[in-house]
Amino acid sequence: MDLSRLDELLADRGEPAFRAVQVWEWLAGGARSYAEMTNLPKALRAALAAELPVSTLTVSREATSSDGTRKALFETADGRPLEAVLMSYRDGRRSVCLSSQSGCPLTCGFCATGRMAFGRNLTAFEILDQALHFRRRGPVDHAVFMGMGEPLMNLDAVLAACERLPQIGISTAHTTISTVGWVPGIERLATEGPRVRLALSLHAAEDDVRSALMAVNDRYPLAEAIAACRRWREARNRRVYIEYLMLAGVNDDPDQARVLAEVLTPREAFKVNLIPFNPTPGDLTGSSPDAIAAFREVLIGRGIPATVRLTRGRDIAAACGQLAATAA
Repeated sequence: MDLSRLDELLADRGEPAFRAVQVWEWLAGGARSYAEMTNLPKALRAALAAELPVSTLTVSREATSSDGTRKALFETADGRPLEAVLMSYRDGRRSVCLSSQSGCPLTCGFCATGRMAFGRNLTAFEILDQALHFRRRGPVDHAVFMGMGEPLMNLDAVLAACERLPQIGISTAHTTISTVGWVPGIERLATEGPRVRLALSLHAAEDDVRSALMAVNDRYPLAEAIAACRRWREARNRRVYIEYLMLAGVNDDPDQARVLAEVLTPREAFKVNLIPFNPTPGDLTGSSPDAIAAFREVLIGRGIPATVRLTRGRDIAAACGQLAATAA
């Protein structure tokens, strides 16, 4: 919901300020309509229903994966498409993958979103409404800004959304912002906003390889991005998560794992998450399970914690790198 517009409507009607708090509490608790907000006067509920939609987003389509992952395609009021994903895990976690932009202005070679036409930054309310959409279907307790867009290019809206996520049920400690290495944003994140987690989409430890995959590396080279992450870690006293997409013949050689281990110092500042490649248009192919395991062993042998990400939602194009506002 556009909470700024809500404040205006309530003020115009001479309603007390606490009415906005009541509406938000209902939304954060999973309310689907004003009719459920029984501590609001009936006439006010009717007036709000006529003048202000409960969500800034319209659901165009939803799909459910064989593993239970749900993907929603939304449209903004001005017709911009975006997608968000709900992932449910056996341990009870319900994590929402949020988009910060419609499309993405960066053109990483492995990401379907980068092939879309870039629309615009999303507002804080449009980001929150993605989480609220899934909250209406049950509790949510984790959030990752790993959907469409580069969150640190829209940091004001992302941080404003992060301030309210705990009221939905998603604590700051369970919120992760992922970046391709947008250095000015990392610097701001070290001192501004809630103490969220930081993830760096690295994908290569050599500048030439990384630039071939991610044009942003020409603007903010590897050393600058890693140095910014170290400063963030010193300021926030939290580990940086390194996302590393495993691509056959590109970045999965054991020697490249050794280079990566040398780059990630001090060891205790980083943890690597190896990501199996999910099919997207283009010539890239994923590393074999054996290659991923060998790469991981090199990192662990050099004192770098490393895990392999569990792939979810691949059959509905909801997995990492697959969001493109298209049919599942």
